[in-house]
Amino acid sequence: MNFDVFNGDADGICALIQLRLDQPLSAKLVTGIKRDIQLLDKFSASSGDRITVLDISLQKNSARVNEFLNQGAHIFYVDHHQPGDIPKHPHLKALINTDSAVCTSLLVNQHLNGKYPLWAITAAFGDNLNRSAEQLAATLNLNPTELETLRDLGIYINYNGYGSCIADLHFAPDALYREMAEFQSPFDFISGNHDIFTQLKQGYQEDMANAELITPEYQSNAVAVFILPDTIWARRVNGVFGNSLSNLHPARAHAVITHNSDNSYQVGVRAPLCNKTGADELCSAFPSGGGRKAAAGINHLPGDQLSIFIKKFEDFYS
Repeated sequence: MNFDVFNGDADGICALIQLRLDQPLSAKLVTGIKRDIQLLDKFSASSGDRITVLDISLQKNSARVNEFLNQGAHIFYVDHHQPGDIPKHPHLKALINTDSAVCTSLLVNQHLNGKYPLWAITAAFGDNLNRSAEQLAATLNLNPTELETLRDLGIYINYNGYGSCIADLHFAPDALYREMAEFQSPFDFISGNHDIFTQLKQGYQEDMANAELITPEYQSNAVAVFILPDTIWARRVNGVFGNSLSNLHPARAHAVITHNSDNSYQVGVRAPLCNKTGADELCSAFPSGGGRKAAAGINHLPGDQLSIFIKKFEDFYS
């Protein structure tokens, strides 16, 4: 059996689109909201199964990876988060690069020798890797309008992945993937499935308008902390709002905080764009934290540790 396992954000979706355009394959899709990264726990594998894993931390899934390999499964793993110890096994092929200018879709683009670069550009914009996206776009002679369209689409797909559960999202990530996967390019998708593009655009614009009314809970020259209200729109917009703040204030680190149903907080951290380091280190100091150098998060910060987090955040980036 084949399994396609992918993060439910722009990077995971666009990475899989590239691979399946190159090599069509019938596979069981395994995905979830953006923060749902222990996706290998959602299924069992047997000898001879082929598993493609995209844009989720190997470190967070290492036990299942080793279990599946020992059972005789073959795994192709592409990611840009901190991997921990990468197993040495003849059935594992791992393309992992933690450089802060790289995302999974850019790694897949390299793997496919630049076969579907427009999808990689879209994903890079979605991950707020604007410079990387623009550098790849410069090799294709895209005009400014085309570049802006890819940027917007990447942001909208990424925005759709955020929420506390699938019900918070406009589209379940596997459903959105299926709507996009048949198109050779993002431009074909926008013209051929315009209703979905329009719904994502309108949702993003409405939620961002709400977020932009929020004032910082704490700010200094080094950091700013925003706490969003306990609403569905806030849970949907927290990631892209953090990216927007980073672009507006590139010398400052940002934390965007939303409420969980168990009275804990979900925290999204963006390192300063001019110094894209440390977000993973900071968040990993908390039990449910992790991510990458430029962008990381804490899934369940206990309510009584909010002030502790803010102090560590300020100290870390001061």
